[in-house]
Amino acid sequence: MLVGQDVSAGSASVSRMAEPVKGPASYFPSIEKKYGRPISEWQTLIRSSELTKHMELVSWLKSEHGLGHGHANALVAHTLKEDAAG
Repeated sequence: MLVGQDVSAGSASVSRMAEPVKGPASYFPSIEKKYGRPISEWQTLIRSSELTKHMELVSWLKSEHGLGHGHANALVAHTLKEDAAG
């Protein structure tokens, strides 16, 4: 049996658990819990900034909004990727 599979005795059906969130979005629950703002609000802040470079935005979130480096980096990476995808 593969990890994440549940095979019921006497049944041909197999159900799989949901895939865990990967990449920058995996930080989102802890960001919302720690800073008390939804991710959409952080993304609005990032998009409204005059800054455009990844590390400039990360530094800004750290200095002006008190985020840790990993959380700021995850928010910026995810937001810029969404924007690039259109």
